[in-house]
Amino acid sequence: MLRCLIVDDSPRFLAAARGVLEREGVAVVGVASTGAEALRRVAELRPDVTLVDIDLGGQSGFEVVRRLHHDAGVATSQLIMISTHAEDDYAELIAASPTAGFLPKTALSADAIRDLLGRGDGNRVNGHRET
Repeated sequence: MLRCLIVDDSPRFLAAARGVLEREGVAVVGVASTGAEALRRVAELRPDVTLVDIDLGGQSGFEVVRRLHHDAGVATSQLIMISTHAEDDYAELIAASPTAGFLPKTALSADAIRDLLGRGDGNRVNGHRET
């Protein structure tokens, strides 16, 4: 079973995303609402994948993923950016980030996560990698 941590500053989104993913067979092992909390939770819980919102209430999700990626203790967790914003708005930043890719919050599902993680070497298009 895929183990997931969700990092977002919206309690409503965290609850909704947890519900959707758990119904679809993803174990949501934890949530975090700040970058510092995300670093602690990832080190503690060792999720397979960490979903990070691009905008964390004034804190950059891109900075959070950079910190998570550079922390040697969390190297095994795959990182995915999520947002309500269009991917095109952040395409260059997403491409330059140490993430597996991007998923729009409206398209968040277990299958979308597995699809993105399963296509490790392609181009990102509409929240998915194409080979």
